[in-house]
Amino acid sequence: MRKHLLLLLFVVSFVQIHAQDPIFSQFFAAPLHLNPAFAGVSHAPRFMLNHRNQWPSWPNAYQTYAIAYEQALPFLNSGIGASITADDAGNGIYQTRQFSLFYSYQIKANDDLALKLGIEAGAFRSQLAWDKLVFGDQLDPINGLGSTGKGNSTEETRPGNLGNNQLDFSAGILAFSKKFYGGISLQHLNNFNESLLNTGNSALLVGHPLRFSVHGGAQFDLGGNGRNGHASFFAPNVLFVNQAGFSQLMLGGYLGFGPVFAGAWYRNSGKNPDAVIGLIGYRYGVLRIGYSYDVTLSNLSLSRTGGSHEISLSVTLDESRANQRRRKKVDINDCFQIFR
Repeated sequence: MRKHLLLLLFVVSFVQIHAQDPIFSQFFAAPLHLNPAFAGVSHAPRFMLNHRNQWPSWPNAYQTYAIAYEQALPFLNSGIGASITADDAGNGIYQTRQFSLFYSYQIKANDDLALKLGIEAGAFRSQLAWDKLVFGDQLDPINGLGSTGKGNSTEETRPGNLGNNQLDFSAGILAFSKKFYGGISLQHLNNFNESLLNTGNSALLVGHPLRFSVHGGAQFDLGGNGRNGHASFFAPNVLFVNQAGFSQLMLGGYLGFGPVFAGAWYRNSGKNPDAVIGLIGYRYGVLRIGYSYDVTLSNLSLSRTGGSHEISLSVTLDESRANQRRRKKVDINDCFQIFR
Protein backbone atom coordinates (compact mmCIF):
# COMPACT_ATOMS: atom_id res chain seq x y z
CA MET A 1 0.00 0.00 0.00
CA ARG A 2 2.96 2.29 0.61
CA LYS A 3 3.69 2.09 -3.11
CA HIS A 4 0.17 3.23 -3.90
CA LEU A 5 0.50 6.16 -1.53
CA LEU A 6 3.72 7.27 -3.20
CA LEU A 7 2.03 7.01 -6.58
CA LEU A 8 -0.86 9.14 -5.36
CA LEU A 9 1.39 11.86 -3.99
CA PHE A 10 3.47 11.74 -7.16
CA VAL A 11 0.32 12.41 -9.20
CA VAL A 12 -0.54 15.36 -6.95
CA SER A 13 3.04 16.59 -7.22
CA PHE A 14 3.13 16.07 -10.98
CA VAL A 15 0.24 18.48 -11.35
CA GLN A 16 2.16 21.04 -9.34
CA ILE A 17 5.41 20.52 -11.28
CA HIS A 18 3.81 21.03 -14.66
CA ALA A 19 1.20 23.66 -13.77
CA GLN A 20 1.89 27.37 -13.72
CA ASP A 21 1.17 29.49 -10.69
CA PRO A 22 -2.38 30.81 -10.80
CA ILE A 23 -2.33 33.86 -13.09
CA PHE A 24 -5.20 36.32 -12.78
CA SER A 25 -6.83 37.32 -16.06
CA GLN A 26 -7.25 40.74 -14.45
CA PHE A 27 -3.49 40.97 -13.91
CA PHE A 28 -3.74 44.77 -13.68
CA ALA A 29 -6.03 44.37 -10.63
CA ALA A 30 -3.43 42.18 -8.88
CA PRO A 31 -0.21 44.09 -9.67
CA LEU A 32 1.81 42.72 -6.73
CA HIS A 33 1.11 39.20 -8.00
CA LEU A 34 2.58 40.21 -11.36
CA ASN A 35 5.72 42.13 -10.35
CA PRO A 36 6.96 43.29 -6.91
CA ALA A 37 8.12 46.53 -8.55
CA PHE A 38 4.44 47.57 -8.72
CA ALA A 39 4.49 48.15 -4.94
CA GLY A 40 3.54 51.79 -4.47
CA VAL A 41 2.11 52.28 -7.95
CA SER A 42 -0.89 53.95 -6.29
CA HIS A 43 -0.25 57.36 -4.77
CA ALA A 44 -2.17 56.55 -1.60
CA PRO A 45 -3.01 53.45 0.46
CA ARG A 46 -4.93 50.86 -1.56
CA PHE A 47 -6.59 47.58 -0.61
CA MET A 48 -7.31 44.92 -3.24
CA LEU A 49 -9.37 41.72 -3.31
CA ASN A 50 -9.31 39.12 -6.09
CA HIS A 51 -11.17 35.86 -6.62
CA ARG A 52 -10.80 33.45 -9.55
CA ASN A 53 -13.09 30.46 -10.12
CA GLN A 54 -11.48 28.39 -12.87
CA TRP A 55 -13.50 25.75 -14.72
CA PRO A 56 -16.71 25.86 -12.62
CA SER A 57 -18.19 22.93 -14.59
CA TRP A 58 -15.72 20.82 -12.60
CA PRO A 59 -17.06 21.69 -9.11
CA ASN A 60 -14.44 23.57 -7.08
CA ALA A 61 -11.67 22.50 -9.46
CA TYR A 62 -9.49 25.57 -8.91
CA GLN A 63 -10.28 28.45 -6.59
CA THR A 64 -7.81 31.29 -6.06
CA TYR A 65 -8.16 34.15 -3.58
CA ALA A 66 -5.91 37.12 -2.91
CA ILE A 67 -5.96 40.15 -0.65
CA ALA A 68 -3.31 42.86 -0.87
CA TYR A 69 -2.31 46.29 0.37
CA GLU A 70 0.13 48.73 -1.17
CA GLN A 71 1.05 52.40 -1.09
CA ALA A 72 3.76 54.83 -2.12
CA LEU A 73 6.24 56.49 0.22
CA PRO A 74 7.22 59.47 -1.97
CA PHE A 75 9.51 61.03 0.64
CA LEU A 76 11.64 57.85 0.38
CA ASN A 77 11.15 57.31 -3.39
CA SER A 78 9.73 53.97 -2.30
CA GLY A 79 6.65 51.78 -2.21
CA ILE A 80 5.56 49.05 0.18
CA GLY A 81 2.97 46.29 0.10
CA ALA A 82 1.72 43.04 1.58
CA SER A 83 -0.42 40.21 0.23
CA ILE A 84 -2.04 36.92 1.19
CA THR A 85 -2.77 34.41 -1.60
CA ALA A 86 -4.72 31.16 -1.24
CA ASP A 87 -5.12 28.50 -3.93
CA ASP A 88 -7.36 25.43 -3.57
CA ALA A 89 -7.33 22.54 -6.06
CA GLY A 90 -9.74 19.60 -6.20
CA ASN A 91 -12.29 20.90 -3.69
CA GLY A 92 -9.53 21.75 -1.24
CA ILE A 93 -7.63 18.44 -1.50
CA TYR A 94 -4.43 20.34 -2.27
CA GLN A 95 -4.02 23.85 -0.86
CA THR A 96 -1.31 26.46 -0.93
CA ARG A 97 -1.08 29.65 1.13
CA GLN A 98 1.42 32.48 0.87
CA PHE A 99 2.04 35.68 2.83
CA SER A 100 4.40 38.17 1.21
CA LEU A 101 5.94 41.57 1.91
CA PHE A 102 7.02 43.92 -0.89
CA TYR A 103 9.37 46.85 -1.28
CA SER A 104 10.16 48.97 -4.33
CA TYR A 105 12.52 51.86 -4.99
CA GLN A 106 12.11 54.41 -7.78
CA ILE A 107 15.01 55.93 -9.73
CA LYS A 108 14.55 58.91 -12.02
CA ALA A 109 16.60 58.28 -15.16
CA ASN A 110 15.71 61.58 -16.84
CA ASP A 111 12.76 63.94 -17.17
CA ASP A 112 10.78 61.41 -19.19
CA LEU A 113 11.89 58.02 -17.88
CA ALA A 114 11.96 56.31 -14.48
CA LEU A 115 12.84 52.88 -13.13
CA LYS A 116 11.27 50.95 -10.27
CA LEU A 117 13.10 48.05 -8.65
CA GLY A 118 11.10 45.67 -6.46
CA ILE A 119 11.68 42.72 -4.17
CA GLU A 120 9.34 40.25 -2.46
CA ALA A 121 9.91 37.99 0.54
CA GLY A 122 7.23 35.48 1.45
CA ALA A 123 6.29 32.47 3.53
CA PHE A 124 4.72 29.61 1.56
CA ARG A 125 2.74 26.63 2.89
CA SER A 126 1.39 23.62 0.98
CA GLN A 127 -1.19 21.31 2.59
CA LEU A 128 -2.80 18.00 1.64
CA ALA A 129 -6.32 17.27 2.96
CA TRP A 130 -5.82 13.54 3.60
CA ASP A 131 -9.39 12.87 4.72
CA LYS A 132 -10.73 14.00 1.33
CA LEU A 133 -8.68 11.42 -0.59
CA VAL A 134 -10.28 8.20 -1.89
CA PHE A 135 -8.10 5.10 -2.30
CA GLY A 136 -8.78 2.03 -4.43
CA ASP A 137 -9.38 -0.27 -1.46
CA GLN A 138 -12.22 1.99 -0.28
CA LEU A 139 -14.28 1.34 -3.40
CA ASP A 140 -16.77 -1.49 -3.69
CA PRO A 141 -16.68 -3.08 -7.19
CA ILE A 142 -20.44 -2.61 -7.52
CA ASN A 143 -21.50 0.21 -5.20
CA GLY A 144 -18.40 2.38 -5.25
CA LEU A 145 -18.42 4.47 -2.08
CA GLY A 146 -21.84 3.09 -1.14
CA SER A 147 -24.79 4.91 0.35
CA THR A 148 -22.70 6.59 3.06
CA GLY A 149 -20.32 8.12 0.52
CA LYS A 150 -17.35 7.10 2.67
CA GLY A 151 -16.66 3.64 1.29
CA ASN A 152 -14.69 0.94 3.06
CA SER A 153 -11.86 1.60 5.47
CA THR A 154 -8.44 1.95 3.89
CA GLU A 155 -5.16 0.25 4.73
CA GLU A 156 -3.16 3.28 3.63
CA THR A 157 -1.04 4.78 6.39
CA ARG A 158 -1.66 8.43 7.11
CA PRO A 159 1.63 10.38 6.89
CA GLY A 160 2.78 12.16 10.01
CA ASN A 161 3.25 15.43 8.10
CA LEU A 162 0.71 16.70 5.58
CA GLY A 163 2.07 20.23 5.27
CA ASN A 164 5.25 21.94 4.13
CA ASN A 165 6.51 25.43 4.99
CA GLN A 166 9.04 27.27 2.84
CA LEU A 167 10.43 30.76 2.21
CA ASP A 168 9.97 32.37 -1.19
CA PHE A 169 11.81 35.29 -2.84
CA SER A 170 11.08 37.29 -5.99
CA ALA A 171 12.34 40.41 -7.76
CA GLY A 172 11.29 42.65 -10.61
CA ILE A 173 11.99 45.84 -12.53
CA LEU A 174 9.78 48.38 -14.30
CA ALA A 175 10.73 51.11 -16.75
CA PHE A 176 8.08 53.72 -17.50
CA SER A 177 7.33 57.09 -18.98
CA LYS A 178 4.15 59.07 -19.48
CA LYS A 179 3.05 56.89 -22.39
CA PHE A 180 4.79 53.50 -22.14
CA TYR A 181 5.85 50.94 -19.56
CA GLY A 182 7.70 47.64 -19.60
CA GLY A 183 8.76 45.21 -16.91
CA ILE A 184 10.40 41.90 -16.08
CA SER A 185 9.77 39.82 -12.98
CA LEU A 186 11.38 36.65 -11.62
CA GLN A 187 9.28 34.78 -9.06
CA HIS A 188 10.49 31.88 -6.86
CA LEU A 189 14.17 32.74 -7.24
CA ASN A 190 15.11 30.07 -4.68
CA ASN A 191 13.10 27.29 -6.44
CA PHE A 192 12.02 25.94 -3.07
CA ASN A 193 10.99 22.34 -2.41
CA GLU A 194 7.20 21.92 -2.25
CA SER A 195 7.19 18.16 -1.51
CA LEU A 196 4.79 16.86 1.11
CA LEU A 197 6.45 13.47 1.62
CA ASN A 198 10.09 12.81 2.39
CA THR A 199 10.79 9.54 0.58
CA GLY A 200 14.50 9.86 -0.12
CA ASN A 201 13.62 9.54 -3.80
CA SER A 202 14.72 12.63 -5.74
CA ALA A 203 12.14 11.83 -8.44
CA LEU A 204 9.45 12.76 -5.94
CA LEU A 205 11.01 16.05 -4.86
CA VAL A 206 8.76 18.85 -6.09
CA GLY A 207 10.47 22.14 -6.78
CA HIS A 208 8.42 25.29 -7.12
CA PRO A 209 9.96 26.41 -10.43
CA LEU A 210 11.09 29.88 -11.41
CA ARG A 211 8.37 31.98 -13.03
CA PHE A 212 9.57 34.46 -15.64
CA SER A 213 7.27 37.29 -16.77
CA VAL A 214 7.62 40.05 -19.33
CA HIS A 215 4.91 42.68 -19.55
CA GLY A 216 4.41 46.02 -21.19
CA GLY A 217 1.92 48.45 -22.57
CA ALA A 218 1.05 52.00 -23.52
CA GLN A 219 -1.51 54.59 -22.57
CA PHE A 220 -3.27 56.88 -25.02
CA ASP A 221 -5.36 59.68 -23.55
CA LEU A 222 -8.72 60.16 -25.24
CA GLY A 223 -9.23 63.73 -24.08
CA GLY A 224 -11.22 65.22 -21.26
CA ASN A 225 -11.53 64.01 -17.71
CA GLY A 226 -14.68 61.97 -18.22
CA ARG A 227 -17.47 61.76 -15.69
CA ASN A 228 -16.66 61.92 -11.98
CA GLY A 229 -13.23 63.34 -12.84
CA HIS A 230 -11.84 60.07 -14.24
CA ALA A 231 -9.67 60.53 -17.32
CA SER A 232 -10.57 58.62 -20.47
CA PHE A 233 -7.83 56.51 -22.03
CA PHE A 234 -7.01 53.39 -24.03
CA ALA A 235 -4.23 51.05 -22.88
CA PRO A 236 -3.05 48.18 -25.12
CA ASN A 237 -0.88 45.69 -23.22
CA VAL A 238 0.92 42.37 -23.46
CA LEU A 239 1.90 39.76 -20.88
CA PHE A 240 4.17 36.75 -21.39
CA VAL A 241 4.70 34.16 -18.63
CA ASN A 242 6.93 31.09 -18.65
CA GLN A 243 7.23 28.51 -15.88
CA ALA A 244 8.53 24.92 -15.93
CA GLY A 245 8.52 24.81 -19.72
CA PHE A 246 4.94 26.04 -20.01
CA SER A 247 4.11 29.49 -21.30
CA GLN A 248 1.19 31.79 -21.96
CA LEU A 249 0.87 35.00 -23.95
CA MET A 250 -1.88 37.57 -23.41
CA LEU A 251 -2.61 40.34 -25.91
CA GLY A 252 -5.35 42.89 -25.56
CA GLY A 253 -6.45 46.28 -24.38
CA TYR A 254 -8.17 48.21 -21.60
CA LEU A 255 -10.51 51.17 -22.12
CA GLY A 256 -11.35 53.62 -19.36
CA PHE A 257 -14.17 56.04 -20.07
CA GLY A 258 -15.34 58.07 -17.10
CA PRO A 259 -16.39 55.72 -14.31
CA VAL A 260 -16.79 52.76 -16.70
CA PHE A 261 -13.96 50.53 -17.90
CA ALA A 262 -13.83 47.50 -20.17
CA GLY A 263 -11.28 45.28 -21.85
CA ALA A 264 -10.66 42.26 -24.04
CA TRP A 265 -7.67 39.90 -24.34
CA TYR A 266 -6.62 36.80 -26.22
CA ARG A 267 -4.55 34.21 -24.35
CA ASN A 268 -2.39 31.65 -26.11
CA SER A 269 -0.75 28.75 -24.29
CA GLY A 270 2.33 27.64 -26.16
CA LYS A 271 1.12 26.72 -29.64
CA ASN A 272 -2.51 26.33 -28.59
CA PRO A 273 -5.29 28.91 -28.28
CA ASP A 274 -6.42 29.01 -24.66
CA ALA A 275 -9.10 31.65 -24.08
CA VAL A 276 -10.71 34.95 -25.00
CA ILE A 277 -11.25 37.20 -22.00
CA GLY A 278 -13.86 39.92 -21.61
CA LEU A 279 -13.91 42.53 -18.82
CA ILE A 280 -16.42 45.09 -17.57
CA GLY A 281 -16.12 47.29 -14.50
CA TYR A 282 -17.17 50.45 -12.70
CA ARG A 283 -15.60 53.07 -10.46
CA TYR A 284 -17.51 54.84 -7.73
CA GLY A 285 -15.54 57.20 -5.53
CA VAL A 286 -12.72 55.26 -3.90
CA LEU A 287 -14.17 51.92 -5.04
CA ARG A 288 -13.37 49.99 -8.23
CA ILE A 289 -15.01 46.67 -9.09
CA GLY A 290 -14.39 44.50 -12.14
CA TYR A 291 -15.75 41.25 -13.53
CA SER A 292 -14.13 39.15 -16.27
CA TYR A 293 -14.97 35.88 -17.96
CA ASP A 294 -12.62 33.53 -19.80
CA VAL A 295 -14.15 31.78 -22.81
CA THR A 296 -12.26 28.49 -23.28
CA LEU A 297 -10.92 27.98 -26.82
CA SER A 298 -8.79 24.88 -26.27
CA ASN A 299 -9.82 21.25 -26.82
CA LEU A 300 -11.11 21.18 -23.25
CA SER A 301 -14.04 23.20 -24.69
CA LEU A 302 -16.28 25.72 -22.96
CA SER A 303 -19.03 23.13 -22.39
CA ARG A 304 -16.65 21.00 -20.31
CA THR A 305 -14.90 23.72 -18.32
CA GLY A 306 -17.58 26.38 -17.96
CA GLY A 307 -14.89 28.99 -18.63
CA SER A 308 -13.49 30.97 -15.72
CA HIS A 309 -15.02 33.73 -13.62
CA GLU A 310 -12.97 36.43 -11.95
CA ILE A 311 -13.92 39.32 -9.67
CA SER A 312 -11.68 42.14 -8.49
CA LEU A 313 -12.37 44.84 -5.91
CA SER A 314 -10.12 47.68 -4.86
CA VAL A 315 -10.45 50.60 -2.47
CA THR A 316 -7.98 53.45 -3.04
CA LEU A 317 -7.88 56.10 -0.32
CA ASP A 318 -6.92 58.62 -2.95
CA GLU A 319 -9.73 61.13 -3.05
CA SER A 320 -8.57 63.63 -0.42
CA ARG A 321 -7.40 67.06 -1.56
CA ALA A 322 -4.01 66.43 0.05
CA ASN A 323 -3.46 63.34 -2.07
CA GLN A 324 -4.65 65.11 -5.21
CA ARG A 325 -2.11 67.89 -4.59
CA ARG A 326 0.58 65.25 -3.95
CA ARG A 327 -0.14 63.59 -7.29
CA LYS A 328 0.35 66.89 -9.12
CA LYS A 329 3.81 67.25 -7.57
CA VAL A 330 5.07 63.91 -8.90
CA ASP A 331 8.12 64.58 -11.09
CA ILE A 332 7.27 61.98 -13.74
CA ASN A 333 3.80 61.40 -15.10
CA ASP A 334 3.23 57.69 -15.71
CA CYS A 335 0.99 55.41 -17.75
CA PHE A 336 -0.22 53.22 -14.88
CA GLN A 337 -3.88 54.23 -14.87
CA ILE A 338 -4.81 50.68 -15.86
CA PHE A 339 -3.21 49.45 -12.60
CA ARG A 340 -4.98 51.98 -10.33
